[in-house]
Order: sequence, then structure tokens, then C-alpha cells
Amino acid sequence: MPVILELGVADLAGTRFATSALSETVKAVQLLAEPYPAPVNRPWRTWARAELERTPLRIPLLWPLAVNGLPWYPEFLMPAPAGQRPAFDDELAVFRATAARHVQASLRRVFGEGPWPQSATMLYAEPASSLASIAAELKDCHERLVTPHWERIRAVLDADIAYRTGLLASGGAQALFGDMHPDLRWSAGTLTLTDKDPVERASLGPDGVVLMPSIFGWPDVSASKATSSQTILRYPARGAATVWHALGGDSAPQGLAATEALLGVVRARLLDTLRSPASTSALARQLAVTPGAVSQHLAVLHRSGLLTRQRSGRTILYQTSDLGLTLLKSPAPLQNAARNPASAAMSPATGPAARMPRSQNEVIAPTAAAADARR
Repeated sequence: MPVILELGVADLAGTRFATSALSETVKAVQLLAEPYPAPVNRPWRTWARAELERTPLRIPLLWPLAVNGLPWYPEFLMPAPAGQRPAFDDELAVFRATAARHVQASLRRVFGEGPWPQSATMLYAEPASSLASIAAELKDCHERLVTPHWERIRAVLDADIAYRTGLLASGGAQALFGDMHPDLRWSAGTLTLTDKDPVERASLGPDGVVLMPSIFGWPDVSASKATSSQTILRYPARGAATVWHALGGDSAPQGLAATEALLGVVRARLLDTLRSPASTSALARQLAVTPGAVSQHLAVLHRSGLLTRQRSGRTILYQTSDLGLTLLKSPAPLQNAARNPASAAMSPATGPAARMPRSQNEVIAPTAAAADARR
């Protein structure tokens, strides 16, 4: 159904961008249960299921809350970040400190008069201790599923924010929201997420809206309908597909050998690695090259038009340009796929029937699939 956010002057003034490792972690858990995942994130899910096949992940309290077969899940699982790039442990501290009345109100909104999973019942009765236990499960999920890729994920999220702040500066809210997702409409102070009737108005939290790009939420856009923290508008990040280039299983991309012969091994590998944006220090760690050497190579590639660069806070993010991609003889990354998610559609993945945990002793197996509880 359409969700309407009415933004006054004060709301717009308080609106800001942020990234959230906690939010991405919850979305990653939900993606494991998605029977027909979007093609952009399939490489990650294939990787994650293989990892969990070797060592299953036990999340008996979190799973029934995040993957519940309902249209919504408890909003306190993903509180609004306090800053633009909070540390994961800081976000967990905010989560553990959620007031009991907010936890209970959210659970009533989500589960209502229907059957409640045991973890929700326990959480309602003993919020403090249950939140601590769920936080421990979230930490395990983050370390197992997200941390190995977080540097690349964060770079793509930062690049998206840098791009959109440029749109806001040059064209205002109309340009910002008009480019964010085809289901978003901005007009006369009203932001509408269009889908189908009936219309529902969101109850805005304090201090504006937090605009949050997402990799694991791709290609959906969603907004908090009711929240005890700032209202969150989550949207698909540009270039999400580039994060998983290293998981594509293509160890020798077409044209890379010829590019190495032309540019040299280090510069060719930089060009290939930078399909996903990265900073100088991140590249130095990844390629085991000194930061000074990386900077020299990046300068040459940028002057040659093979790389683009943009500032994100104090960091410069580099990425392979269209000319560089042509040189690599590989398809361009899905930079604008979020504008038209249908263009990236593939045949549905096949797999075992969906199942959900039935008890607190359930082990989340990598082949489990269930309907994603989307915001």
C-alpha cells in the first residue's frame, strides 16, 4: 500500500544520510530466507549458504522476529543510527538499551492478535534480558555474514551518499527523491511510496528522516510507519552489484590478461578490483601494496580516464570508469539498476521448500528459505 510521509520545514532540516551495519545485518538474515532473491545479491547468498553449511548459525531468538511471514517486523531491530557511520558495537548498545515500553508497543503492532512466536513472548515479558540475548545473536550474524565483506559494502554505501548529497545540493529535494527509486514521489512537502491502495500515512519520529542506502535490501524501498527513533527511509544503493564481483567465481575475467600486458599487473588488478569503489588504504590492504605505491598507480589511472573519484567525508573513493570497464571487456556494473529493478530480473532460483524455525533449539541451516518480512 502507498505510505505517505508529510515532511515540514523542520523535518526536512533534520533529514540526513546514514549507513548502518546493524540494519544490513538484519537484512542479510532476511535475505537468507528469501525464496526468490534479486539477482544482485545472489552471489552473496550462495557464499553465505556454503559458509553456513560448514558451520551452522544458531539464532533462535532473532529468526522468528526478523523472518515472521508478516508484512512487518519489529522496528527496534534496526534503530536509526545516531551518526552517519556508527560502529556496529555502538548500534548494538543502542539496541540493547531500547526502552521496554517501546519494545512491547512494537511487538503489539507487528503480531497483534495473531499467534506470537515464543521469542516474541519472552521478549515482551523480559525485555532487558531478551534484548541482550538477541544482541549476542546479531553480533554472531554480523561477524559471520557481513564482516568479511563490510569494507566493500561500506565503500559502496559511502559512494551512494556522496552522489546523492550532490543531487541535493544541485537540485534540492525534488532531484534527490526523484532519482532514488521509481516508487518514490515527491510533491509539495509530501513523499509517497507508491504501490497500491489503500493509502497509509506514516507517523514520523522526531528530528526528520534518516535516508539509509542498503545493499542487502536491494531493490526495495521502505519507510518506518511508526517508530520510537527517527523515521528511516531505506533505499537500494547505487552500484550494489559491484560489491559481489569478487564472489562471482570468475577468477580470470575476460580481457584481464590483455589489460595486464598493457598496463602492468598491479594497475590492471586495481582496475578490476575497483569495479566496486574503494579508498587508497583499503586497496593497499587488499592487494598487499604500500599506500604510496597505490596512490601513484591510482593517479596514473585517473589521469588516463580509467578511474573516477569522489569525496566521501575525508575519504577519496575511486572506481573504474566506463572507459576502464571497456578496457576490461566486462559488462558495466549495475549502477542504475535500482532505478529499474526489473531490468536486472533473472529466472527464480530453485531450492528446497521454505521452512522456519520451530523451537528455540532450531539451527538455522543455509538451505532454509522463508518469506521475507519486508518493511
